[in-house]
Amino acid sequence: MTARMIESGRLRRALLGTTAIAVLTTSLVGVAPTAVAADARSQQWYLDAMKAEEIWKKTTGKGMTIAVIDTGVDPDTPSLKGKVLKGWDASDSKGDETDDYTGHGTSMAELIAGSGAGGGLRGLAPDAKVIPFRVSDTERQNDQAVNAFDMEQAIRAAADSEAQIISISFGSEYYGEREREAVKYAGQKGKLLFASTGNEALKDNKESYPASYPEAVAVAASNRDGSVAKYSQHGDFVDIAAPGSQIPAYCDKSLTKYCLSDGTSNSTAIASASAALIWSMHPDWTGNQVLRVLLDSAARGDGWEPGTVSDFLGHGIVRPNAHVSRGEGEPGDANISPLTHKPTGGAAGATPSATASGTAAPGTSTTAPSATASTQAPDGKSTSGAPVAGSTESAAADADGGSSTGLGIGIAAAVVVVLAGAGFVLARRRRSA
Repeated sequence: MTARMIESGRLRRALLGTTAIAVLTTSLVGVAPTAVAADARSQQWYLDAMKAEEIWKKTTGKGMTIAVIDTGVDPDTPSLKGKVLKGWDASDSKGDETDDYTGHGTSMAELIAGSGAGGGLRGLAPDAKVIPFRVSDTERQNDQAVNAFDMEQAIRAAADSEAQIISISFGSEYYGEREREAVKYAGQKGKLLFASTGNEALKDNKESYPASYPEAVAVAASNRDGSVAKYSQHGDFVDIAAPGSQIPAYCDKSLTKYCLSDGTSNSTAIASASAALIWSMHPDWTGNQVLRVLLDSAARGDGWEPGTVSDFLGHGIVRPNAHVSRGEGEPGDANISPLTHKPTGGAAGATPSATASGTAAPGTSTTAPSATASTQAPDGKSTSGAPVAGSTESAAADADGGSSTGLGIGIAAAVVVVLAGAGFVLARRRRSA
């Protein structure tokens, strides 16, 4: 594909997922952390819907490490104490990987591995560790000099680190050959790479990268009732979906309070944590086997034709409890990707994680590769709404796949009514590289 030049020497890229819609506390700064905790945890509706407490009796993500490529991760929030390993700032901007310049990356890390301590979020894989790799968004690129090739370098660094899973809640509408090669490299190293499909379905619904590279697991967003979120970008690149709407996240970089948020960023973090739960149960599996089980055990609606995928929800909505509690899903061939159906060359088995006190740095290099092409992203960025009272909508029930309720209810019917009149395409198959 033709190389796309960067504008004014800088890469333009959008955060994909967290439009704040409601502050979880009505108090001003200075509210007691316990007051925030009660509100924030009560709004994590998907943990109840996914039967997290039941899952945690068998697996908590222990031994797993997830690379979070985002705006940085603050290791000092109560919920992330002892959970953040040494990372790398690929952006070459002010601060380092522990300086989260929007609060977005710290939110994603808490959704994945937060302990829930001190008013923080409870992660779906609470005993996992995270490694932050900081990259720049559009606003930061416009504000200061940054490394235009930070995304592709961060992906390669994450692939060379001890992380088994890479979570990317960023995206661009432009293809980049070197970024694509970095994603392929991660697969060859045995990593699972999850990326957000984007939130512009009602605008232009363009493909988003890195999610649209065939080797990446493209994650769409679902609502509480199991339908696809209207904002969630769709197409034959979508692989799977996860809860993305009305999810608590930090309101801003001050990290003082949470807001309810909508976005495929949330979905990507939750899908990454779901994979960590399964992989933690089967540390001798490869990423291909973990992903195959995650796809096979996903929640699907009645009438979903076997062997087909949806342009909106991919293989369905993640439900790790279907495997954890009932053994659903077959791991299959250790070295064949369930996305491309080609050998990946990845080593068998998960890499052991550092201990809780570990601070081992990933195998990264700050030397930029020679760059002849890069991705170029639109000007999109997160927007915050006016502070309002938290949502009181009830959580979805019984979403572990034991019945047709919760995250799995009537997907085939519910999805049809959204996304600007587009149909629910069951027969369209996932493209391969």
